[in-house]
Amino acid sequence: MTTLSSKRVLITGGCGSIGSALVRRVLQDGPELVRVIDNDEGRLHWMETKLGRQYPRQLKTSYKDVREFHEMVEAMDGIDVVFHTAALKHVGIVERDPFQAVKTNVEGTENVVHAAMETDVEAVIAVSTDKASNPVSAMGATKLLSERLTVAANENSRDTRFGCVRFGNVLGTRGSVVPVFIEQIRAGGPITVTDAEMTRFVMRPEDAAEFVVETYGATDGGEVAVRKMPAFKLGTLADALREKYATQFGHRPEEIPTRIVGSGPTERYHEKLVSEDEVKHAVEEDTRFVLYPNEGSMPDDDAGRSLAGEYTSEDARELSKTELLAMLDGMDGKLQTVGAPVERRS
Repeated sequence: MTTLSSKRVLITGGCGSIGSALVRRVLQDGPELVRVIDNDEGRLHWMETKLGRQYPRQLKTSYKDVREFHEMVEAMDGIDVVFHTAALKHVGIVERDPFQAVKTNVEGTENVVHAAMETDVEAVIAVSTDKASNPVSAMGATKLLSERLTVAANENSRDTRFGCVRFGNVLGTRGSVVPVFIEQIRAGGPITVTDAEMTRFVMRPEDAAEFVVETYGATDGGEVAVRKMPAFKLGTLADALREKYATQFGHRPEEIPTRIVGSGPTERYHEKLVSEDEVKHAVEEDTRFVLYPNEGSMPDDDAGRSLAGEYTSEDARELSKTELLAMLDGMDGKLQTVGAPVERRS
């Protein structure tokens, strides 16, 4: 089991949904230091208040932006391991203003990579998304470039190993469909669904954090580790959330209608974690796929290469309404305090 005991760890974007779950996970290992950087002053203060009292010697927060190279060099002073989660991730916002995503997702990753090499960091693990696989959106394109920059850094690095993780939706993250649906149920509906049969990958924040830490322990440098994930249909999720929350908000479930609004130009019907072009460089393991930069970098023993085609949410194990409800249990506080605005698309 991978442990970060006695390590000095930096987490970029550490106040985000995935970043904050990762902070909690890393602190469990008894590291010497967890340095959290973010450009959200309010959430940094919240983290200091909530976690700083519990880990006063280990947890340190700092207002820094990955867009500034000198700030990344300062943040990595004395650091052993970097978990890079900072990114602009909301597809709709990025589509309207892709220039900002380039500054954060591409130039920000470049700053993290070069700062890590300059300060002799042991390892950098960058967090990516299913939307980087054969991207159709501006956000996905910038995250693919972020992956490529991270992987390519291994060619020029003497002491630092670089790797990536790629996974789909994390339950309850800001701007994701779950808090949007909850707010729509609170308002009495309708729940706006693009298509009831559309599928999406899903995992819990703590599972995402564990996967990031496991990848740090398993990567030699240059790999993209892809988490095998279950999936759900949007219609099933809407039904599960209506059943769970309608009465809590003073409504009867049958009073909350669903409205089908249709998909947007950058939305896939089924999400994709491994594309057809990536299959030839992929090795399948029990809980993940490992994507290598090219066939020459793959292990000599490729007996585990059994991925016959793309890996999409249509291929994944489909969660039932009961399983989705079980996954939601225990997350009520997190899901209802995310504060995502109500949007008219899922």
